[in-house]
Amino acid sequence: MAVLLAAPGAWAAGRCGKHPWCNRSLGPAARAALLEKALTSEEKIDLLAGDDLFGVGGGAHMHTGTSDGVPRVGLPTTYYSDGPVGPRQGQATALPIPLGLAATFSPQLAFRHGDVAANEAKSKGNDVIFAPTVNIMRTPLNGRTFEGYGEDPYLDSRLAVGWIKGAQSEHVIADVKHYAGNKQEGADPSGESGHPGSPLGAEPFGSRYIVNDHIDERTFREIYLPHFEAAVKDAHVGTIMCAYNLVNGFYSCENHHLLQTILEHEWGFKGYVLADYGAAHNAAASLNNGLDFEPWPGFAYAPPQVHIALATMQATQAQVNAHVGRVLRTLFAYGFFDRRAFRDDDAQIPKKAHARTADRIEESAITLLTNRRRALPLKARRLHTVALIGAGADGFTTGGGSADVKPFSFVSPRQAIAKRLGKRVKIRYADGSDHEAAVAAAKGADVAIVIPADYLTEGADRSCLTLECPNAHGDQDGLIEEVAAANRKTIVVLETGGPVLTPWRNKVRALLEAWYPGEQGGTAIARVLFGGADPGGRLPATFPKNEGDIPTAGDPAKYPGLGKDVYYKEGVLVGYRWYDAKRIAPAFPFGSGLSYTHFAYRNFRVRRRGVGARVSFTVVNTGRRRGSDVPQLYLGLPQPGPNVIQPPRQLKGFRRLTLGPHKKKRVTLTIDRRALSYWNTGANGWRVAPGCYRVMLGHSSRNIARQIIMPFAGGSCRQTVAVLVGGR
Repeated sequence: MAVLLAAPGAWAAGRCGKHPWCNRSLGPAARAALLEKALTSEEKIDLLAGDDLFGVGGGAHMHTGTSDGVPRVGLPTTYYSDGPVGPRQGQATALPIPLGLAATFSPQLAFRHGDVAANEAKSKGNDVIFAPTVNIMRTPLNGRTFEGYGEDPYLDSRLAVGWIKGAQSEHVIADVKHYAGNKQEGADPSGESGHPGSPLGAEPFGSRYIVNDHIDERTFREIYLPHFEAAVKDAHVGTIMCAYNLVNGFYSCENHHLLQTILEHEWGFKGYVLADYGAAHNAAASLNNGLDFEPWPGFAYAPPQVHIALATMQATQAQVNAHVGRVLRTLFAYGFFDRRAFRDDDAQIPKKAHARTADRIEESAITLLTNRRRALPLKARRLHTVALIGAGADGFTTGGGSADVKPFSFVSPRQAIAKRLGKRVKIRYADGSDHEAAVAAAKGADVAIVIPADYLTEGADRSCLTLECPNAHGDQDGLIEEVAAANRKTIVVLETGGPVLTPWRNKVRALLEAWYPGEQGGTAIARVLFGGADPGGRLPATFPKNEGDIPTAGDPAKYPGLGKDVYYKEGVLVGYRWYDAKRIAPAFPFGSGLSYTHFAYRNFRVRRRGVGARVSFTVVNTGRRRGSDVPQLYLGLPQPGPNVIQPPRQLKGFRRLTLGPHKKKRVTLTIDRRALSYWNTGANGWRVAPGCYRVMLGHSSRNIARQIIMPFAGGSCRQTVAVLVGGR
């Protein structure tokens, strides 16, 4: 092989050496092509799969995945790490869960979340981080609800882009997952699975390992793919993890339509596709349809299996070369060769700074759902006795599986509240396991604060939506009822991984959702309870009144499936779209959340710009406190045909902002062509239908403050052009 002459200073300063592919004046594709040609066929086959069976179990100095390098050509070993809440490699900063992050409605905080998680993965010697998880919440029964960003594809997309940019700013390659489908883990109606400490495994019904999702193309394009598309086109994510499930008859990691037609050809993805652990099945089908790498030691891509596929001419050496080339190109493009290896040393981690970030994110995620008689914020100077009750008051609450992080430190709500109140106020603590003791603590107290917790985990769906599914902490709904009966000023702070039923919601003075709050959760919860901070969260998922109201309820074909087949009959009516279209009143709607102050929207204007528009309005803090608001822009699209159902509202814009008392700010949001489009299956593309469009500005999906009706794409409107809802 002829050695290319490099320009002065063009040689990589990292660990590549003086090989031709180390010439940085060449592009990533050219460098990858040179290195791929220098590898033997056996070396290439070895690079298709990982080399560590046990790292997936987690533990100090154990990488989730390892791909041994090829020293002969200067190819270093690549290390992979979980995950969406931080690395599971010993201890880490336990960040608030992704669903809590979604409640912030802040791409900026998503950037910070991704930056912290990736910085710690890097400081533990990893090159790729298995995150973010962006699967849409189709059913709140899903055991991995806490790992994702909720039920709306637009919100999901904006947070995913922020997270990936934050992670890749640390020179760690992000891995967006799980592509695609993967909306359930598997159901066990007995309720015996999914408890803390139970093994991850195939549930008896609708297991993620075998389930075949039947999803029509429009639903796929509008609901379940936009966030992956944004990860590729807007965030330039380096890798994508294909999921366990089948989609329309083909395993995700062998799905030509998903991996090649859409991902590579339509979206122009230049990174590489890697398989979830155990999601690859057949060497020939994987080589033919787009799987580049199997990180958990090769089963489908074990060298004997690849050799059989080649020998029987079910696959070709050219395909092996192409897959290896995609991996190498990505490593070159993201600087893997041109830097020193990352060291596995926790001493590099700025633990205090990361703890402050975790605290700030949680403070912005806590969502105030009810606040009767202005029960919150509490005034410490007026308190003499506080009853503090529940499993979440003194324990670390988190989910199970690949997002189960062991924190460097932990501040419980009990510790933080005690510190804030000082010795003057007496705290009566009961863990909630003994209802009589809890009621005794609540009686006569100035306020009773109940902090229940649930448990969600990878590998098992919950069998119902109460706090008792799974029954990890006893009868918590009953506990709340009894405490509320004993103390009229009862405040509930939920630590849950997703929506739960709240049958007692009208019997308590205030209700906060704190999610799984991370290692600084106690500090943030105490600050919000006592008015040191405004509750900044808004719901990224609908909380139903009844379990029978959720989109998948009452039809086993929808969930958990008939045999291995699951039918997405609800189509695009997912989450709040379902509740709005079916006129079902939720307990708490998508986007809702209260502040300790009040906000008004004024001077609402919509100006058309080609096939799109600019929406502007003024947000005014009309109260006497500093607070946070999230104005939300929804569109109601016309129905282009009798069989094309359109949701009444779809989120297409939002802006998080903080204003002082009586301050105001002008906000501008853009409606582009894509926001006005629906997926036309006949044309196999995005189309804007002529007709009347509702442009709505609201505090939530059910609280619309302003609305304008206007035509697009040559349509006309018989309705009044401008409609104001809720005042001037």
